[in-house]
Amino acid sequence: MSGGQGPTISGLLQEVRSRFAEAELDDPATEARILVGGLLRLSATGLVTRGSERVSEDDAATVRAAIARRLNHEPVHRILGEREFYGLSLRLSPATLEPRPDTEILVDTMLPHIRRLESKIGNIHILDIGTGTGAICLALLHESPQATGVGSDISSEALETARGNAERNGLAERFMTAHGSWFDTIHERFHLIVSNPPYIASNVISTLAPEVKDFDPPAALDGGLDGLDAYRAIAKDAARFLHPDGMIGVEIGYDQRETVTSIFEGAGFSLVEAVRDYGQNDRVLVFEFQH
Repeated sequence: MSGGQGPTISGLLQEVRSRFAEAELDDPATEARILVGGLLRLSATGLVTRGSERVSEDDAATVRAAIARRLNHEPVHRILGEREFYGLSLRLSPATLEPRPDTEILVDTMLPHIRRLESKIGNIHILDIGTGTGAICLALLHESPQATGVGSDISSEALETARGNAERNGLAERFMTAHGSWFDTIHERFHLIVSNPPYIASNVISTLAPEVKDFDPPAALDGGLDGLDAYRAIAKDAARFLHPDGMIGVEIGYDQRETVTSIFEGAGFSLVEAVRDYGQNDRVLVFEFQH
């Protein structure tokens, strides 16, 4: 960021915040800080301590163009092209769901199971179905330096994004990708299968906030007529791809705990754990196969 004749950093931040407040965004101050900090490559502290420095006209123009995109409902992290997830910096692409803090709960929930399996088995192997940015698998690999993982997705563009994210976080050697639907291109067994699959009923998608329905890829949202297609597909075949002690962890919609549990129980699994998110909604279910 070169100094220049543009506004000061704090002046620019104030301008963005007031534009966002006028547009009645939920949290204008935080969004302004993330956007300006991200575009100017400054931490939250840097924004304050260097507030009186001037930015170049070019940088100011970039920030103002980003305001227009945000007011058109494009999410801040999409504009920046990246987002932090579980301490990793992940690039986003139009073919990937933007990883959200609630999904970190799936990582948190699976880690103790991974530790237990590692102490029993040694190196464990993870499959992330519908990997998108790679977020869930890469976070687990980062926390478990001996583990290896496969991210599968129907979108080759998503897999390209995931491979790039593995590389930029130093995980490329332990992360492979598989291009295909559900288990179509999977030919090995895993100790852990994880997924944040599409789980929104088709007819609900048009009612979602424009930030979601206009910018997240439809294939990552649409769970079919009742929102449960993905869980049926995973439950039907998962046992064939799990080692004997293997576990499955899935993210679910807030009202899907009972229906998803019964789908997995119908396929021979039993519920080991159910975890709620920060808003106290059911969010993660963990299953094991009953041999």
